[in-house]
Amino acid sequence: MKIGIIGGTGGMGEGFAQRWCLNHDVLIGSRDKQKAEKAAEDNLNNIKGMFADKLKGTISGNDNISISKESDVLILSIPYDNIIGTCKDISNTINDNCVIVSPIVPMGRNEKGFYYIPIEEGKKSAAVLVAENLPNCNKIVSAFHTISEIKLKNPKMPLNADTFVCTDNKESLSVVNSLINEIEGLRSIFLGPLSLSYQAEVITPMILNASKQNKIKHPGIKLV
Repeated sequence: MKIGIIGGTGGMGEGFAQRWCLNHDVLIGSRDKQKAEKAAEDNLNNIKGMFADKLKGTISGNDNISISKESDVLILSIPYDNIIGTCKDISNTINDNCVIVSPIVPMGRNEKGFYYIPIEEGKKSAAVLVAENLPNCNKIVSAFHTISEIKLKNPKMPLNADTFVCTDNKESLSVVNSLINEIEGLRSIFLGPLSLSYQAEVITPMILNASKQNKIKHPGIKLV
């Protein structure tokens, strides 16, 4: 499977790349092709140093448009404000069977702490905005909002956490669940249709506020 990560040079993108390249070909995307290629090289060298005997896939880098053409699964690891522009760029290049995954959290920060932008500013959830701007794609999944970036970037560290998943497409749910199961200690919790994605997205600012106030490092969430 080819897994593309738009915004793959960021922390979450690096974590996904290093976790999934053990079994898949990961394509790191950036607006700057050279930056993507350098990130891919660094991540691949890092994983070879830890799991050379288990490595079945690879990591390569290219510009966002190029990786969107090749991907079977495409992760949008981008800021909320970039959704409309990014979707416009890739809407005519992604293939019909590509599963689009949004881990995007519309989040801001003020003197009181972190807050969820759609509630404070009357805007749409990230996943709904992605779906509206990719009208020809019916394989959109919302997931990975509440996992620790620091833990994700350490492939030797199990996450011991849940991730809430929303989608209107059960076939896509199966694909994303298989990728979730490849990340040690991460469990998929199906929340419902894409319209409920705000319930998953809003948890992230809550976790970060609780983490700051209670001095909890690298928090996640788990249902018990």
